[in-house]
Amino acid sequence: MAARLVISLQVQEQGNQTSITEFILLGFGTLPDLHFFLFLLFLVIYIATTAGNILIMALVVNDQHLHTPMYFFLGNLSCLEICYTSTILPRMLANLLTEDRTISVSGCITQYYFFSSMLATECLLLSVMSYDRYLAIVKPLHYAASMNGKSCLQLAGGSWVGGFLASSITALLLSQFNFCGPNSIDHFFCDFIPLVKLSCNDPQLMEILAFTLTSVLSLAPFLLTLLSYVCIITTILRIPSTTGRQKAFSTCSSHLIVVSIYYGTLLIVYIVLSLIYTVLTPLVNPLIYSLRNKEVKEALRKGGSGNGESSGNL
Repeated sequence: MAARLVISLQVQEQGNQTSITEFILLGFGTLPDLHFFLFLLFLVIYIATTAGNILIMALVVNDQHLHTPMYFFLGNLSCLEICYTSTILPRMLANLLTEDRTISVSGCITQYYFFSSMLATECLLLSVMSYDRYLAIVKPLHYAASMNGKSCLQLAGGSWVGGFLASSITALLLSQFNFCGPNSIDHFFCDFIPLVKLSCNDPQLMEILAFTLTSVLSLAPFLLTLLSYVCIITTILRIPSTTGRQKAFSTCSSHLIVVSIYYGTLLIVYIVLSLIYTVLTPLVNPLIYSLRNKEVKEALRKGGSGNGESSGNL
């Protein structure tokens, strides 16, 4: 096992500093007995996800009744979901099946780039879809003129281009970082925070830039989506007939569910990670250092017995 870890490091000397060329994705490494079950589970999920989204895309393209702005954006969202899962699941499935969890630094940064690009694009695309529903319900007389073919292409294309351009900034900066150890990533794919923490560069500038881009690409679309649905719900409630309200709500209910799940998941993950970093880590660190450090335990023992003498030089 030790020899395997030494080989997996594959380090190259750069002056007086050692630079890592491979990472180890720990993923589900602590659950070796469940690897085959997890492989089958995620394989079924990947096949179902891909097949379902391909079916939606095929229906949107082939059915003339679905050649509307709402379904055009839905087709883009389905294409995005296929690309999104394809950046993570195939690699994870291979890791579960072969037990080879190594990935090159360039491959890791590439995976992060496509993952973050899809994430940013989905935020933008969901806000575009909410804007489409806003025009359809709140300003129906202007809908046809505002959501013509050219406008739809521009909004969808802007979402894709904006997501990929924004993520290219952080990916390019990450590619300039040096990684000098350790090389283990406690995750099943390459994400921003684990990569920054493994670098031997000053992460402050990178964290500020990432926070700024995240605020622009996540918070701004979220606020636009929220504002759109406030106007939509307000307009629906003003419709006098129950049938009219139900019909108007049915046109945006599916998108509202998707948006709620998407941003709800992001919010939960953010809160959990924030609690870990700000509450759990400060609590556990002293305990870990106390339990695993002989000098600390010896100092505590002497302090408890009233002996103030130093046990050694600092």
